[in-house]
This record gives sequence, C-alpha cells and structure tokens, in this order.
Amino acid sequence: MTEDSTQHLTEPTQFRTHFVDCMEMPAEMQTVTEYFDAHSDWFRNCAQPMVAEPLGDNGYALVIGRFGSHGYQVEPKIGLHLLPEDHRVYRIETIPIPGYVTPGYDVDFQAAMKLIEAGADASSPTSDRTSKLSTPVTRVEWQLDLTVSIQFPRFIQALPKSLVQSTGDRLLRQIVRQVSNRLTRKVLEDFHKTHGLPAPKLAKRWFFQKSDDCLEDPSGDEHSV
Repeated sequence: MTEDSTQHLTEPTQFRTHFVDCMEMPAEMQTVTEYFDAHSDWFRNCAQPMVAEPLGDNGYALVIGRFGSHGYQVEPKIGLHLLPEDHRVYRIETIPIPGYVTPGYDVDFQAAMKLIEAGADASSPTSDRTSKLSTPVTRVEWQLDLTVSIQFPRFIQALPKSLVQSTGDRLLRQIVRQVSNRLTRKVLEDFHKTHGLPAPKLAKRWFFQKSDDCLEDPSGDEHSV
C-alpha cells in the first residue's frame, strides 16, 4: 500500500462468520485433556505452514498467510490466547502482540472447544463411517465467532459496497475452511501418533463448517485463495 492509497480511508468494513463442527478422538476424556493441555508440544508443529511464535505460557503470535482479492492483499497476524480448561471447555481469544500494530485491519477471534464423553462403540465422523470404535471416545465440539475489520484504501472504496462485502465474506469463509481443514488433520494425526494409535482415516469434512450436528460438507472440495 502506497502513501496515496492509504489516504481518504473510510470507516472499517466488518466481515463476520460463525462456524461450528466436531470431531471424535479414540481415548478417554482425561487422555484428551492432557493432550490439549500440553499444546506447547504440538500446536506450533500442527499449525505449519503457518508461523506460530509463543507469547507467554498460553499464547501464540500466528501468521495466517497472504490472502486477497481485487488487487488488495493482506497477511493477517493475530495473537491467540489458549485459556486453560474450565469445566471441560477450552476457550481461545484474541490478545495483543507486543510491539505489533496491525496495518489497516483488526481481528476478533472467539472460540470454544467442549469435550464430551461419548463412550465406547461410537461411530466416528472423522473416520470410516462403516467402522465402530471399541475404545472409549471423547467428542470434541467446536464453535468459532470471527470478526475481521478492514480499513480499505481508496481504490477498493471505488468498488460497489455489496461486491466488497460479498467478496470479503466469501474470502473469510475460505480462509477458515482451508486453515481448519489442515489443522484438524494434523492434530488428529499427531494425537494418534503420540498415543500409538493407527493413523486416522479422515473423511472429506472440515473442522469448522456451518452446521450444528457435524454434517458432512456437501461440496467436499478445498479452495485456493
């Protein structure tokens, strides 16, 4: 962005999305809790190719990647605080990154991950649906409320507001879908490897999606942004 392009900025445009989903992990709740508690052992590795740098004991500065449309590019960098478990719920919220000023955007990330004891012989939505698990199962239910505010430069302001809004909403959904699909796969693979379990057979689904009952994503495809 040049000096000229940053002049005459209007009020920020807000893009919001809400995603919910779930997965099941073949272990007792205590085992899953201990795994999530030790996020320093797996989070940075599972987040790759995103760069995650520690912020204190329970925080990370996360570089999401470069995204854009209509000639406008942004590389979101956000601070995330992984709060300790409280009544079987893990929350993640936005925190400031010391010494970092966001260049024309702001992110509000509010997530909650709930652990539910599903019992043995439960069908796993993240594995082959024809198989049954004979081991204890912990169900992980997740929801995310994400708001991104962007202060666009003048050349973007010339576009119709409806086009900017629809493009931003679509782009935000694609970012979440792309990132969450990769993160979910890596977390499940790491959990199985850490506990000596067979590699999970993942279905074509996303960790974040617009459903309250863990339905399959009907399109089954990824989006490159």
